[in-house]
Amino acid sequence: MSSAPTALAGVASADHVVAHTLLNCLLREVSGPEHQTAVTDGRLLLRLPRCGVLLRAELRRASLIGAHRLTGPVAEQRDGVWTEIGWQRLAEYIHRELELRTGVRNDEFLGQVASSHAGVSAALDTERPAASGDAYMDSEQSLLFGHRFHPTPKARTGASEDWGRYAPETRARFPLHHLAVREASVREESAVPGALAALDRQRPVPDGYRLLPAHPWQYAMLRTHPALLAALDRGDVLDLGPGGAPFEPTASVRTLYDGRDFLKFSLNVRITNCLRKNAEYELTGAVALTRLLEPVATDLAARFPGTDLLREPAYRTLDLGSRELAEGFGVIVREGLGARLAPGVTGLLAAAVADEYPTGGVHLGRLLDGAGPAEALAWWNAYLALLVPPVLAAYFDHGVVLEPHLQNVVLGVDADGMPRQVLFRDLEGTKLLPGHHAATLAGLPDDVAGPMTYDRERGWDRVVYCLLVNHVAEMLAALADRHPRLEPELWSAVRRTLAGRAEAHGNPPLLRALVAGVPLPAKANLLTRWERKADRDAGYVRIASPLVSDLLSEAARTEPWSTTP
Repeated sequence: MSSAPTALAGVASADHVVAHTLLNCLLREVSGPEHQTAVTDGRLLLRLPRCGVLLRAELRRASLIGAHRLTGPVAEQRDGVWTEIGWQRLAEYIHRELELRTGVRNDEFLGQVASSHAGVSAALDTERPAASGDAYMDSEQSLLFGHRFHPTPKARTGASEDWGRYAPETRARFPLHHLAVREASVREESAVPGALAALDRQRPVPDGYRLLPAHPWQYAMLRTHPALLAALDRGDVLDLGPGGAPFEPTASVRTLYDGRDFLKFSLNVRITNCLRKNAEYELTGAVALTRLLEPVATDLAARFPGTDLLREPAYRTLDLGSRELAEGFGVIVREGLGARLAPGVTGLLAAAVADEYPTGGVHLGRLLDGAGPAEALAWWNAYLALLVPPVLAAYFDHGVVLEPHLQNVVLGVDADGMPRQVLFRDLEGTKLLPGHHAATLAGLPDDVAGPMTYDRERGWDRVVYCLLVNHVAEMLAALADRHPRLEPELWSAVRRTLAGRAEAHGNPPLLRALVAGVPLPAKANLLTRWERKADRDAGYVRIASPLVSDLLSEAARTEPWSTTP
C-alpha cells in the first residue's frame, strides 16, 4: 500500500486546485466575456467589476484558447499591495460578484465549493492500493481533481465512509448486492438476443425469478422503502445478499466494470450538479437508441476504421408500482471493451490521458515519454484523424449528436502508445435531430422521445463544445505542456482536419464558419450551477477561437505563449 500524499507529492494541493478551478470558470464565463482580464508578465489578472476586486495568479503556461495553466496561490490587490487569499475567500468573492450580476442569491454555492474541496482533499489524503496493472482501470480511477472548468467538480452528498468504500479514487472493489425478483415484478427490455445474460450469469435464482443486481450503496439507501419491504414479505423479491465476482467503479462512480461488462446503476447521490439515477425514460431510451444507432455505428465503423460505439442493449428493473424503485433499481447493460477493442490495443479513458496533472500511469506525458516534437505531432495527427471525422459525420450524415467529451471517449493505443481506436460511450448524452428522425421519434412515447432530441442549433453547440472545447483543447493542452512551442502548430492541425471534413461534407455553412474561426461555444458550468439549472438546460458562453488563420500565423512568428522554456 502506498499513500496518495507520498505518491502525488508535488503534483498540486487541494487548496490550489480548487482555487485554480474557480478561476478557470470565472475567466471563461464572467471576466473573459466582460473583457475584465489580461495576461501580463507571466500572470493572469481578473477583475470583478461589481465587487471592485482585482485578482492575480501566476501562469505555468498561457493558452491560445484561454485555458491557461495556473500555479501557486491567488492574490488580490489591496491598497496597491498584492496579498494572497485562500480558496474560501475567492469563492466568497465569486459569490458576491454573481449575486450582484444576476440579482439572484444562491445559498448552496459556498457549501458546494467546500464539498468539492473536501472531495479533492479526500482523494489526495486517502491511501490507495497500488495500481492493479490494468491500464484501463487505472485510467478510470485516476481522476482525482475532476473537471477543471466546473466550479464544484468534486461536490457530492453521501457519507465519507461510503465514498471510501465505493469511490473510484480509492480503487474500490466490491461485490454487487443481488435480488431475485419474481418475473411478474420485473420490467426489462433488450435490443439483441442474449444482452441480459450480463445480469443472469452472475448467480442462479429459483425458477420463476430473475436476478436483479444492485449497487450495494444504492441498496442500503432503498432497502427500507415500504413497497420493497412489502415485496420481500410476499416473496416477490428475495434478498440474496452480496455475491458474484467483484466490480470496480469507473470515473462516473455509478457505472461499474468487471472486466467483461459495464453495468450503469442508479445512485441516489448528488455528484457535481445531478442526482445520479437512471430515469425511466433513460432506461427505455438506451435500448431504443441502441437499436436506432446500429446502422449508424456500422456505417461510421466502415468509413472510419478505428471508430466504434459501445452499445447499451438492455436494462432491467423492479416493477412494483413505484417510480422511485423503478428508477432506483434500474440497471443498464453496456458492452465491455472486449466487444469492440481490436487485439493488441489497450483502452484508456481520454480524460485520464489529457488530465492536467499526471496522477495516473496513462497520462499523455507518460505515453509520449521521451518523444520529441515530431513524434508529438505524429501522435496528434493520428488522434485527430480518429476522433474528429466520425463525430462530424454522425451529425451531418445521420442527424446524430454524439457527446464526445473527455469522459465519454475511450482511446485505444498500441504497444507504442500510438492512437489506433476511438470508442464512444454513454448513450445518455447522445441525441437525435428531429428533422432526420421524425418517423422514429413519432413511434416512441413523448417522455422518451423528448429528452432524446436536440434542435439543430443546440445539437451543433453540443457537438462543437464536447469535441473541440472540452476534448480537443484539453488533449492539445497536455501536449503543449510538454512542447509549448508546438501549440500554434497543434491548432493548425485541428484547422486542417476540420477543413478536410468541411470539404468532404460539401462545405456546410456550420463547418465553414468553424474553420473560419467563429467563436466557440463553451458550456457555462459556473452560471448553470449558480442558477441551479438542470445540466440538460445548461447554457453556453462564446469564447475566442484559436482556429483563426491570422492568429495562428502570427503566433507561429512570435515567442511562444509560455512562461517556461
